[in-house]
Amino acid sequence: MHWLFGDQLGPHFLTADEHGPGSDTPVLMIEARSVFRRRRFHRAKAHLVLSAMRHRATELGDRVAYVRAETYRDGLDRAARGRPVGVHHPTSHAALRLVRALPRVTVGPARGFLVPMADFAAWADGHGGKRLRQEDFYHWVRRGHDLLMDGGRPAGDRWNLDHDNREPPPRDTASLAIGRPYRPREDDIDEEVRHDLDRWERDGDVSFVGRDGPRLFPATRAEARRALRRFVEHRLATFGPYEDAMLAADPVMSHSLLSSSLNLGLLDPAECVEEAERAWRAGRAPLNSVEGFVRQIAGWREYVWQLYWYFGEDYRRSNELRHTAPLPDWWNDLDADAVRANCLRTVLAQVRDTGWTHHIPRLMILGSHALQRGWDPAAVTDWFHRCFVDGYDWVMLPNVLGMSQYADGGRMTTKPYTSGGAYINRMSDLCGPCAYRPGDRTGERACPYTAGYWAFLDRHRERLAGNQRTARPVRQLDRLTDLADVREQERKRGDTPP
Repeated sequence: MHWLFGDQLGPHFLTADEHGPGSDTPVLMIEARSVFRRRRFHRAKAHLVLSAMRHRATELGDRVAYVRAETYRDGLDRAARGRPVGVHHPTSHAALRLVRALPRVTVGPARGFLVPMADFAAWADGHGGKRLRQEDFYHWVRRGHDLLMDGGRPAGDRWNLDHDNREPPPRDTASLAIGRPYRPREDDIDEEVRHDLDRWERDGDVSFVGRDGPRLFPATRAEARRALRRFVEHRLATFGPYEDAMLAADPVMSHSLLSSSLNLGLLDPAECVEEAERAWRAGRAPLNSVEGFVRQIAGWREYVWQLYWYFGEDYRRSNELRHTAPLPDWWNDLDADAVRANCLRTVLAQVRDTGWTHHIPRLMILGSHALQRGWDPAAVTDWFHRCFVDGYDWVMLPNVLGMSQYADGGRMTTKPYTSGGAYINRMSDLCGPCAYRPGDRTGERACPYTAGYWAFLDRHRERLAGNQRTARPVRQLDRLTDLADVREQERKRGDTPP
C-alpha cells in the first residue's frame, strides 16, 4: 500500500517511478481525529483539510482505503494489517518520527518541492551552514531550474525587482480595479464535513476558533488548477507593484491565494512558476510581477522548507530574545472586536473570518505586535500554525520563529522585522480612521506600534546596537526626550487589547 498524508493530495504524489507507487498500488488515507484534539485549529482550516482529503478519496475510488480512526497508528493497523506500506517523506518532524517508528513502513523522498533535501544540504554546507542568504539560494534555484533566465543571465539582466514591487496602495480607492480571485463552489462533501465538525463540537470532542463560512480555497486538483489559471490570466499583471500594500476593504489585493493549494499538494510549485514565466514571455504580464511571484515560490517557499529540515528539531526551541509572555485570551480567541487599533482589528478580523491574510499583515501587523509585546515565540508560531488555512509546522516554524519573531538571533534574517506606525500608514489605508495616530509615541492617541517599536528597541538595546541594520534606530533612542514616558506607558499597557 502507499500512504498519502492529508497534504500529499496532487497527482505528483502518485507518479510511478523508482521511489513512488505503481499505477495499481492500493492507496491508504487516514483521517485521524486526534489531530484536531491536540490543537485548537481554525474551523475553516479543519473544513478545508477534511474536504480536500475526502474529495481526493472520492477521485481515487476503489483504489483507496479511506480510514477514519482515532490516531494514525490505529488507522494503519486496521488498513495495512501487517502488509508493507510506502510513504513519501512527510512534511513535519513529528510525522517523520511516526513513520520511521512504524514497522514495515518505507519512507521515500519528499515530493512537492523543487530541490531535493540532499542537494540543499550540500549547497548549505558549502556556504558554511550559517549565513544562508535567501538571495543566494534563489539565484541558485533559478539557474538550476532555468527559471526566468536568458542563457546564463537573469531575464531583464536583474535578479531582484523588489524595488519595483514596494508601491503603497493607490490613494482614494478602496480596492484594486482587477478581476476577482477564483472562488470554489461547495458540494455534498463540504456539507458532510460541516455536519461532522458541528457534531464533534456539540459532543465536546474538539474545539475550534474562527468562523467557517463558505469554503474560499480549492479542495481539489481541478479547483486549484482553475485558481492558478485565473490568477495568471487576470491578476498576475498587477501583482508586483502592490504585493506589500494593504487595503482594509480589499484583503486579497492581487495575491494568488495559491498557498493553501500548494501546501495541500494540489499544485506542484514547478507548474506555478512555469505558467507565470510563460505569461511574461507571451507579453501578458510584466517582468516585475512575474519575478515577484517566482521569488515567493521558488525563492522563499522553497527556502523555508529546506531550512526547516536543515536546522533540525532543536531550532523550535530557539528564543534568543528570551521572550516568554503568554498569548492573551483576546488574541487566542481572534476577538477582533476587543481591539481599538484599526490595523490590528482589521487584520485579526480577516483571520477570524477567513483563516488568511497576505504576508505583510502577517509579518508587519500580527507578527510585529507579538514581537513588540515579548510573547513566547513558540506560542506565536503555534498560533499561526493553527489559525491559517495554509499553516503547517514546516511553513510556520522558520517564517514565524525565525523571520517574524527573530527568535533565532539572525540565522534566517539580518534584523527583526518590526516597525512603528509610519510604515503601516505609508503602505495602507488603515491609519486614517484609527483612534491612534502613527506619529504619536505617548498620550491618549499614541500608536501602539510606534510606542511598541521604541519600547522593543529599548529593551533589546545592547543586542541590536551591534547589528548594522538596527544600530541607527538604536542610537536614536538617546535623542527621544519622552523615552521614560514611553517605557512606563507600554509597561502599563501590557497585553491589553490596543
